[in-house]
Amino acid sequence: MKQTIFMGIAALFLLGACGNHATSTPDEHTHGHEAHEHAHDHAHNHAHENEDARNQTHDHDEASDGDEILLPPEKAQAVGVQTETIQPDTFRCVIHTSGQVLTAQGDESTVVATAPGVVSFAGQLTEGTAVGRGATLLLLSSKKLDGGDQLQRARLAYETTQKEYERMQALVPDQIVSRKEFAQAKQAYENARLAYEAIAGNSSDKGVAVASPLNGYIKNVLVKEGDYVATGTPLVSVTQNRRLFLRADVSEKYYAQLPLIGSANFRTPYTNKVYELQQLGGRLLSYGKSSGENGYYLPVTFEFDNRGEVVPGAFVEVYLLSTPMSGVISLPRTALTEEQGSFFVYIQVDEEGYRKQLVVPGADNGRRVQILSGVKAGDRVVTRGAYQVRLAASSAAIPAHTHEH
Repeated sequence: MKQTIFMGIAALFLLGACGNHATSTPDEHTHGHEAHEHAHDHAHNHAHENEDARNQTHDHDEASDGDEILLPPEKAQAVGVQTETIQPDTFRCVIHTSGQVLTAQGDESTVVATAPGVVSFAGQLTEGTAVGRGATLLLLSSKKLDGGDQLQRARLAYETTQKEYERMQALVPDQIVSRKEFAQAKQAYENARLAYEAIAGNSSDKGVAVASPLNGYIKNVLVKEGDYVATGTPLVSVTQNRRLFLRADVSEKYYAQLPLIGSANFRTPYTNKVYELQQLGGRLLSYGKSSGENGYYLPVTFEFDNRGEVVPGAFVEVYLLSTPMSGVISLPRTALTEEQGSFFVYIQVDEEGYRKQLVVPGADNGRRVQILSGVKAGDRVVTRGAYQVRLAASSAAIPAHTHEH
C-alpha cells in the first residue's frame, strides 16, 4: 500500500515538472523570435537608410553633371542673347600675321613749292581737311627777302629776254646776227616766259598760290607757317583714299602656302572691327619672292576700296585666307568664352535652358573660329550674349533646372 502511494506522488511530481517545462518553453521561443525579428528589422531599415543616402548622393551627382542654366526668354532677349544652329560649312585655312594699310599708288600726291618764299596758309590746313582740285592751300611770298619779289624778278627777266628775242628776230634775215646767237636768245626767252607764266598764273599781292592737284584730304602738312622754302620743297601731301593697299608680312616658313592665298581679313586697332577684303572689292596684287633686308618676312600685298573707315598708315592684324576646307564646324568668335586657358560655349537645350560646354578651337579668321571638338551639327549655340549666360550660371539667384516632372 505504501508503495502504491509513493508511486502516485512520484507521478504527480513528474507531471508538474513537465507542465512547468511546457509552459516556459513557448515563452522563451516567442521572446527569441521577437528579438530576431527586431534585429532583422533594424538591419533592414539601416540598409534602406544607407541605400536612400546613396540614391540621394547619386541623384545629386547627376543633377550637378546635368545642371542647366535657367534664363527665361524675356531676360535672354533683354540682354541680347542670340543663338545659331550649327551646320558644317566651308572654312579656309588661315595664316595669322601682322601688316600695314598703305595709300595706293596714284591716289596720293605731294604738293611742292613752285617758287622760293615764306609760307603762309590760305586757310585752315590740318590733317584730314577735305580739299578740292585747284583749291589754294598756301601762299609763298618773297617780298621781304633779299633779291626782291620773285614775281617781279620773273616778269623783268621775261620782258628783257622778249625784247632781245624780238630784236634779233628782225636782224636774222639781214644776217646781222648769226643763227646761233638768235637760237640762244630764243631759248632764253622761252625759259623766262615759262618761269614767269608758272608764277604769274597763281600770283597775287599776298604771294604765289600753291593749289591742290586733286580732290581728297590733307594727309600730311610738311611745313609750318612762316617757314622759308626753296623751289621744289615738299609742302603738303594730299590723298584721295579711294583705293588702299594692305601689306601683310609673312614668315618664310609659310612660303610654300603663299600661292594658295586668295584673300584676307584684317582687324584695325582703333575700332577692333574685322574687315573682309571680299566685301571691299579687294584683290591680291602680289606676294614676295624674297625676304627684305629688315627681317625674315615676305610681303603679301592686296588692294581694296576704302569706304572711309580705314586710316592709311595704320598697323593691323591680318588673317590670310588660303586653301578651303569643306564640312568644317565653325562659330563666331563672340560665341567663345575663356576660363583659365580653356574655351567654352553655351548650348541652348530648350526654350529657357542652357548648358556650358568645353570646346577645342582651331583656326581663327578674325570673324569665325574652327571648332575641333565639343559640339556637333544641330547643336544650338549662343553666339551673342555668352557672357550674360555665363553670369547667369554663376549667379546663386538662378536655380538649377531639370526636365523631371
